[in-house]
Amino acid sequence: MRLRIVATLAFLIAFLPTPALAWWEYGHETIATIAADNVKPQTRRAIAALLRHSGELDTPSCPARTIEQASVWADCIKALKDRFSYAYSWHYQNVGICKPFDVKAACPDGNCVSAQIDRNARLLKDRTLPVRERVMALAFLVHFVGDIHQPLHAADDGDLGGNRQKADYGIVANDRLNLHTIWDGYLSERAISAPPSLIRVYSAEERAAMGGGATDDWSRENWEISRDMAYATARGGDPCTAPRDARGKLSEAQIAALVPVVRLQVQRGGLRLARMLDEALGG
Repeated sequence: MRLRIVATLAFLIAFLPTPALAWWEYGHETIATIAADNVKPQTRRAIAALLRHSGELDTPSCPARTIEQASVWADCIKALKDRFSYAYSWHYQNVGICKPFDVKAACPDGNCVSAQIDRNARLLKDRTLPVRERVMALAFLVHFVGDIHQPLHAADDGDLGGNRQKADYGIVANDRLNLHTIWDGYLSERAISAPPSLIRVYSAEERAAMGGGATDDWSRENWEISRDMAYATARGGDPCTAPRDARGKLSEAQIAALVPVVRLQVQRGGLRLARMLDEALGG
């Protein structure tokens, strides 16, 4: 019976489409909903007012009428190719896990996720700009705060943020699985789905504890999690001395231990986004 279950799971994953969305939709939408539930009432009204103009983005195949839709807009528009190809490198920053932390070296001309969070926060706050620019800034900001809290968007080991690090996920072994995909999708969906729900109104104490810091702080935090949790777990030890070309593996016990790590990053992402939205739109 167990062999039949393993075979079925392996078959299903083998024929799943390759994930194209960071954190898939679930992670981004959850972070956006946490933020929406924890902003000031005037911020919530300002967000709704801006998103009523989302049609001005002229991306009918990628709607942004709600904050949840806006949270995945920046991934959706990748399919529009030349119109938005300039934004491709804004979703991540390849800060080497086996070198001293240096986000500026990984962010030439501001083309990385942390710099674009700061840039779009400034654009969103500037009420002299055309509304279309501010709607786009809102969508980018919501998405990029989500991206930086997926640790493998904040770090790298010469493998495109774990995309070239093959790894097994529990009992599932498949050549299409890699470390980035596991953290983007399978692990994050398990973590977010675990009770209790992450979507709620948080206390002032919780917001203060989890919602602080600036983008440099978040960059270092997620770089460290990527090095010490994501790569170290998959490689079974120090990720900088373990063989890089060996196939990684996450056991069921390791997956269970990583679930709280992912849940905390989703909570932090949502509450930090709420704070940034309040600063830009809360009056």
